[in-house]
Amino acid sequence: MTGLPDRVVSALALVVLLPVLLLIACAVRLSSPGPVIYRQVRVGKGGVPFRILKFRTMVDGADRLAANVSPTDDPRVTRAGRVLRSWYLDELPQLVNVLRGDMRLVGPRPETPEYVALYTPEERRVLQVKPGLVGPSTLAFMDEAVQLAGAEDPAGHYEAVLLHERVRLDLQYLGRRSAVTDIQLLLRQVIAIARH
Repeated sequence: MTGLPDRVVSALALVVLLPVLLLIACAVRLSSPGPVIYRQVRVGKGGVPFRILKFRTMVDGADRLAANVSPTDDPRVTRAGRVLRSWYLDELPQLVNVLRGDMRLVGPRPETPEYVALYTPEERRVLQVKPGLVGPSTLAFMDEAVQLAGAEDPAGHYEAVLLHERVRLDLQYLGRRSAVTDIQLLLRQVIAIARH
Protein backbone atom coordinates (compact mmCIF):
# COMPACT_ATOMS: atom_id res chain seq x y z
CA MET A 1 0.00 0.00 0.00
CA THR A 2 1.28 3.46 -0.81
CA GLY A 3 1.06 6.45 1.49
CA LEU A 4 -2.18 7.75 -0.05
CA PRO A 5 -4.32 4.62 0.54
CA ASP A 6 -2.87 4.34 4.05
CA ARG A 7 -3.98 7.88 4.81
CA VAL A 8 -7.42 7.37 3.28
CA VAL A 9 -7.96 4.16 5.25
CA SER A 10 -6.77 5.76 8.51
CA ALA A 11 -9.03 8.79 7.98
CA LEU A 12 -12.05 6.56 7.35
CA ALA A 13 -11.18 4.40 10.36
CA LEU A 14 -10.94 7.46 12.61
CA VAL A 15 -14.40 8.62 11.49
CA VAL A 16 -15.98 5.18 11.97
CA LEU A 17 -14.26 4.60 15.31
CA LEU A 18 -14.92 8.08 16.72
CA PRO A 19 -17.58 6.91 19.25
CA VAL A 20 -15.23 4.15 20.46
CA LEU A 21 -12.33 6.59 20.72
CA LEU A 22 -14.42 8.96 22.80
CA LEU A 23 -15.50 6.15 25.15
CA ILE A 24 -11.89 5.04 25.58
CA ALA A 25 -10.81 8.63 26.26
CA CYS A 26 -13.42 8.87 29.02
CA ALA A 27 -12.28 5.56 30.54
CA VAL A 28 -8.65 6.69 30.56
CA ARG A 29 -9.58 10.03 32.10
CA LEU A 30 -11.59 8.35 34.87
CA SER A 31 -9.04 5.61 35.57
CA SER A 32 -6.24 7.84 36.87
CA PRO A 33 -5.05 11.46 36.83
CA GLY A 34 -3.10 12.60 33.80
CA PRO A 35 -3.48 13.17 30.08
CA VAL A 36 -5.63 10.91 27.92
CA ILE A 37 -3.04 10.67 25.15
CA TYR A 38 0.52 9.54 25.80
CA ARG A 39 3.13 10.92 23.42
CA GLN A 40 6.47 9.16 23.12
CA VAL A 41 9.46 9.83 20.89
CA ARG A 42 10.08 7.02 18.42
CA VAL A 43 12.51 6.75 15.53
CA GLY A 44 10.99 6.81 12.06
CA LYS A 45 12.17 6.55 8.48
CA GLY A 46 15.72 7.74 7.97
CA GLY A 47 16.29 7.88 11.71
CA VAL A 48 14.04 10.93 12.03
CA PRO A 49 12.29 11.09 15.42
CA PHE A 50 8.55 11.62 15.73
CA ARG A 51 5.99 11.50 18.52
CA ILE A 52 3.89 8.36 18.51
CA LEU A 53 0.39 8.64 19.99
CA LYS A 54 -1.25 6.14 22.33
CA PHE A 55 -4.05 6.15 24.84
CA ARG A 56 -2.32 6.38 28.22
CA THR A 57 -2.31 2.98 29.93
CA MET A 58 0.06 3.75 32.80
CA VAL A 59 0.10 6.18 35.67
CA ASP A 60 1.21 9.65 34.66
CA GLY A 61 5.01 9.90 34.65
CA ALA A 62 5.48 6.10 34.46
CA ASP A 63 8.43 6.48 32.09
CA ARG A 64 10.38 8.14 34.92
CA LEU A 65 9.72 5.25 37.33
CA ALA A 66 11.20 2.28 35.48
CA ALA A 67 12.69 1.04 32.21
CA ASN A 68 10.80 1.36 28.95
CA VAL A 69 9.54 -2.23 28.97
CA SER A 70 6.39 -3.54 30.57
CA PRO A 71 5.88 -7.11 31.84
CA THR A 72 2.36 -8.37 32.62
CA ASP A 73 2.71 -7.60 36.32
CA ASP A 74 3.89 -3.99 35.79
CA PRO A 75 2.35 -1.99 38.68
CA ARG A 76 2.48 1.21 36.61
CA VAL A 77 -0.34 -0.03 34.34
CA THR A 78 -3.78 1.26 35.33
CA ARG A 79 -6.90 -0.90 35.54
CA ALA A 80 -8.30 0.63 32.35
CA GLY A 81 -4.85 0.33 30.80
CA ARG A 82 -4.81 -3.45 31.26
CA VAL A 83 -8.07 -3.77 29.31
CA LEU A 84 -6.87 -1.43 26.56
CA ARG A 85 -3.58 -3.28 26.21
CA SER A 86 -5.19 -6.70 26.09
CA TRP A 87 -7.27 -5.63 23.07
CA TYR A 88 -4.58 -3.32 21.57
CA LEU A 89 -7.03 -0.44 21.80
CA ASP A 90 -4.33 1.83 23.21
CA GLU A 91 -2.72 1.80 19.75
CA LEU A 92 -5.73 3.31 17.93
CA PRO A 93 -4.48 6.94 18.16
CA GLN A 94 -1.63 5.88 15.88
CA LEU A 95 -4.14 6.15 13.05
CA VAL A 96 -3.44 9.88 13.45
CA ASN A 97 0.28 9.16 13.00
CA VAL A 98 -0.59 7.36 9.77
CA LEU A 99 -2.76 10.29 8.67
CA ARG A 100 0.14 12.68 9.39
CA GLY A 101 2.51 10.55 7.33
CA ASP A 102 4.76 9.52 10.25
CA MET A 103 3.75 5.88 9.88
CA ARG A 104 2.09 3.39 7.56
CA LEU A 105 -0.63 0.92 8.45
CA VAL A 106 1.83 -1.95 7.98
CA GLY A 107 5.56 -1.84 8.54
CA PRO A 108 8.32 -2.37 11.11
CA ARG A 109 7.33 -1.25 14.58
CA PRO A 110 9.13 1.98 15.59
CA GLU A 111 11.46 1.85 18.56
CA THR A 112 12.52 4.50 21.05
CA PRO A 113 15.92 6.19 20.54
CA GLU A 114 17.67 4.32 23.35
CA TYR A 115 16.87 0.96 21.74
CA VAL A 116 17.63 2.10 18.19
CA ALA A 117 21.08 3.03 19.52
CA LEU A 118 21.60 -0.71 20.17
CA TYR A 119 20.93 -1.70 16.54
CA THR A 120 23.75 -3.25 14.56
CA PRO A 121 24.59 -1.65 11.19
CA GLU A 122 22.57 -4.42 9.49
CA GLU A 123 19.59 -3.86 11.78
CA ARG A 124 19.56 -0.16 10.96
CA ARG A 125 18.28 -1.10 7.50
CA VAL A 126 14.87 -1.26 9.13
CA LEU A 127 14.96 2.54 9.27
CA GLN A 128 14.91 2.78 5.47
CA VAL A 129 11.11 2.63 5.46
CA LYS A 130 8.29 4.19 7.43
CA PRO A 131 7.34 2.26 10.55
CA GLY A 132 3.92 0.66 10.81
CA LEU A 133 0.94 0.40 13.11
CA VAL A 134 0.98 -3.35 12.48
CA GLY A 135 3.91 -5.51 11.44
CA PRO A 136 5.36 -8.99 11.64
CA SER A 137 7.13 -8.32 14.93
CA THR A 138 3.88 -7.02 16.44
CA LEU A 139 2.08 -10.19 15.44
CA ALA A 140 4.88 -12.51 16.57
CA PHE A 141 5.31 -10.86 19.98
CA MET A 142 1.73 -10.43 21.14
CA ASP A 143 2.86 -12.26 24.29
CA GLU A 144 5.86 -10.00 24.87
CA ALA A 145 4.59 -8.84 28.28
CA VAL A 146 4.35 -12.48 29.40
CA GLN A 147 7.88 -13.20 28.17
CA LEU A 148 9.18 -10.15 30.02
CA ALA A 149 7.38 -11.19 33.21
CA GLY A 150 9.16 -14.54 33.07
CA ALA A 151 12.60 -12.94 32.75
CA GLU A 152 14.79 -12.30 35.78
CA ASP A 153 15.79 -8.94 34.28
CA PRO A 154 12.99 -7.79 31.91
CA ALA A 155 14.87 -4.76 30.60
CA GLY A 156 18.06 -6.76 30.03
CA HIS A 157 16.13 -9.57 28.32
CA TYR A 158 14.47 -7.10 25.98
CA GLU A 159 17.78 -5.46 25.06
CA ALA A 160 19.68 -8.72 24.60
CA VAL A 161 17.04 -10.94 23.00
CA LEU A 162 13.60 -9.58 22.12
CA LEU A 163 14.74 -6.32 20.53
CA HIS A 164 16.98 -8.09 18.01
CA GLU A 165 14.47 -10.84 17.31
CA ARG A 166 11.82 -8.22 16.53
CA VAL A 167 14.17 -6.41 14.14
CA ARG A 168 15.08 -9.71 12.47
CA LEU A 169 11.41 -10.38 11.68
CA ASP A 170 10.89 -6.84 10.41
CA LEU A 171 13.93 -7.12 8.12
CA GLN A 172 12.53 -10.37 6.70
CA TYR A 173 9.30 -8.51 5.98
CA LEU A 174 11.18 -5.78 4.09
CA GLY A 175 12.53 -8.39 1.71
CA ARG A 176 9.09 -9.57 0.65
CA ARG A 177 6.64 -6.75 1.36
CA SER A 178 3.84 -6.06 -1.08
CA ALA A 179 0.22 -4.92 -1.02
CA VAL A 180 -0.83 -8.57 -0.65
CA THR A 181 1.49 -9.30 2.30
CA ASP A 182 0.43 -6.04 3.98
CA ILE A 183 -3.26 -6.96 3.72
CA GLN A 184 -2.49 -10.45 5.01
CA LEU A 185 -0.65 -9.02 8.03
CA LEU A 186 -3.51 -6.65 8.81
CA LEU A 187 -6.06 -9.46 8.65
CA ARG A 188 -3.89 -11.82 10.72
CA GLN A 189 -3.46 -9.13 13.38
CA VAL A 190 -7.21 -8.49 13.59
CA ILE A 191 -7.93 -12.24 13.83
CA ALA A 192 -5.21 -12.75 16.47
CA ILE A 193 -6.60 -9.93 18.63
CA ALA A 194 -10.16 -11.28 18.29
CA ARG A 195 -9.04 -14.79 19.26
CA HIS A 196 -6.86 -13.90 22.20
